[in-house]
Amino acid sequence: MDIVVQKYGGTSLGDLDKIKKVAKKIKDRKDSGDKLVVVVSAMGNTTDSLKSMACRLSENPKPRELDVLMSTGEQVSIALLSIALNDMGCKARSFTGHQIGLVTEGYHTKSKITDIDASIIFQELDKDNVVIVAGFQGINSNNEITTLGRGGSDTTAVALAAKLSAVCEIYTDVDGIYTIDPGLYPKARKLESISYEEMMEMASLGSGVMHPRSIEIGHNYKVPIYVAISTGECPGTFIKESDNSMEKTVITGLAVDNNDAMVTVNNFPYAVHSVSELFKGLAEKHINVDMISQTTPVDNKISVSFTIPRDDLDTALKSLKELESKTGSFITETDTNITKLSVVGMGMKTQSGVAARLFSVLAENSINIKIITTSEIRISCTIDPGDQAKAVSAIAEEFDL
Repeated sequence: MDIVVQKYGGTSLGDLDKIKKVAKKIKDRKDSGDKLVVVVSAMGNTTDSLKSMACRLSENPKPRELDVLMSTGEQVSIALLSIALNDMGCKARSFTGHQIGLVTEGYHTKSKITDIDASIIFQELDKDNVVIVAGFQGINSNNEITTLGRGGSDTTAVALAAKLSAVCEIYTDVDGIYTIDPGLYPKARKLESISYEEMMEMASLGSGVMHPRSIEIGHNYKVPIYVAISTGECPGTFIKESDNSMEKTVITGLAVDNNDAMVTVNNFPYAVHSVSELFKGLAEKHINVDMISQTTPVDNKISVSFTIPRDDLDTALKSLKELESKTGSFITETDTNITKLSVVGMGMKTQSGVAARLFSVLAENSINIKIITTSEIRISCTIDPGDQAKAVSAIAEEFDL
């Protein structure tokens, strides 16, 4: 018998009828001969509702207490799904992250998995139980409940699959990975497969189907990942190691992110230690920086622009204010009116002229670019949100997405 790790998102578990349908699907799969470990998210919008309640009580709720609160959503899901399965005559037991020894490190609301005690899961599988695990949560070395951040249930599922040497099936409200979000471009194509590298880039750049950390774990441990709609109506997408055929396609996908802010620091001292202190301060406040641009020095001064998650903007500005005491005064500008467009493809490793084609398309459509950054398999730029629809359509047509 093969061990299969399945993950069901909150939309798939939105009400009791949906939970029953998921339970029936799990029972049928178990009856076919597989041993199942099932990771679940909180029902529907439970996590958002819980956080909203906390924020109505306090403008700045303690991260530790937020973790305690938000982890309860998954606990409800595992219990209800286990109840439904047992009622169908399918033996199942539910477990929190703490109970399976899912150990984390890092910061509350943004923790990372360091280890899982698989012995408990193997014992339950040997008893012919379906093991239902709460995603998104774990326990740190101080015996405190922690959560893994948005999309953390994906990370739990892939990490479990890695630990159990199992395949991982992610069931959600979409039927696979598309070249572009079909909500932005209805003619987008569904991909039969995509490489770990491409999917990591897509996920980190705004494609919300999978959590970046989950793909990173899949890549590191070579976990086969299959993404499909929870109803099983049609085939999904496989996330796997790259092969030569993938490099024949110049661009695999286009990601769009409207949740970033751009910060520009003008009249900044041209000194290595100053730039180092700037980004060190942001890192100490756990702010992820994506795109970075620096001008040529003039009169020993430079301008540095970078993008960060918009939710971190206030914290970033506080960090910059603290920096002035070390470097002297400078001028800070912010821009929250940006859209980040990113094209991703393994083909960029071997085929030239991609940047020229991309920027020619934007120029032909009179779309101004604010900042650009590149990697081996992606090109990102920020534009005015008003140009988003035009840019997406033009890029999709140019690269046959």
